[in-house]
Amino acid sequence: MQQKAAKNQPNKQKSKLPKRIVILHSDVKREYFPTEAQYITEKDADQDAALIAGYLQQLGIATRLLAGNSDLPAMLRKFKPQIVINLVDSVKGDESRAADIPGLLELLEIPYTGAGVLGLSLDTNKFLVMKLLQQGGVPVPHFQLFNTPRDPIEPILRFPLISKLNSVHGSVEITQDAVSEEEKHLRRRLRYLIHTYQQPVLVEEFISGREITAILMEGKKKRVYQAEKIFTQPRGKYTFLTFEDQWLSAPQAAFHYAAYEDPLLADYVKKAFNAVKMNGYGKFDMRLDHSGRYYFIDTNCNPAFGPKELDVALSVILDMYGISFYKILMQLIKNAARDSLKKNQPAATIIHSAAPG
Repeated sequence: MQQKAAKNQPNKQKSKLPKRIVILHSDVKREYFPTEAQYITEKDADQDAALIAGYLQQLGIATRLLAGNSDLPAMLRKFKPQIVINLVDSVKGDESRAADIPGLLELLEIPYTGAGVLGLSLDTNKFLVMKLLQQGGVPVPHFQLFNTPRDPIEPILRFPLISKLNSVHGSVEITQDAVSEEEKHLRRRLRYLIHTYQQPVLVEEFISGREITAILMEGKKKRVYQAEKIFTQPRGKYTFLTFEDQWLSAPQAAFHYAAYEDPLLADYVKKAFNAVKMNGYGKFDMRLDHSGRYYFIDTNCNPAFGPKELDVALSVILDMYGISFYKILMQLIKNAARDSLKKNQPAATIIHSAAPG
């Protein structure tokens, strides 16, 4: 990996890089999570962070890995990073507490990558995100939030319906059983999800058709990179990416990305990015129905981050556009330094080398 990294490494003499960077990752213990499935989505957080650290060390940057737990404030004061790369997805297994991390970094006046407190808070309320998208002119399926399994079904909803945990990402519980064709099945799903995870469930009309993923990267401009998921394994009656596809299959065993581009979709993505208060980068999943209409079905601020070796959508898709992981890293660091200047915080030196945007 290091030889390959060195080959693609930017000219360090043309760049002014921070000298000290901290990579924050989730503190993951099995007892924090209600199910094995949710634990699986984060269990390798420290290993993924270590792989990213290798890229920064190739650039001559002193890099420290820290877990997002109660020791973090003292460790940050000790190491005194110029930039923090925030990869924390949960605190003690609770994704809604991920917003604690940018709050702490704001208090300590340390520049960081990705979304702030508001963006991360919204990210773990899918119902509110759908409302904001709808209000902002971004097309979404009909949807309803269920706080109990007995809530009446709103007349606007039409089967088939797909049920999702309102505050958990990572395709947790998105299985072939997630789609309901009649009320009895839906009620059974709601009872299981609400009881197991102790949170509301978002139910949406299932949109048949193609699935598109888009990555937005901020630079001088917002640039959108699109790709279509091409499923390579037989599906059931409904075609969509499941938890098993994402976490239990070999990389690219279930699907691969193909080039896709539509200026209309790019405009929608930019509206969505602004509506849900993302920063730096974001990931969006859409369905394209048989009539050519888009529907946004998922948004992720601070999406899974890492090089192509980790098979994350961000790097795989941007690589299709000739953008290396080094350029992604440098753009995010540059964004963090820029944002800290806006807040009158002590910022790390802004990178002057080429980056997307």
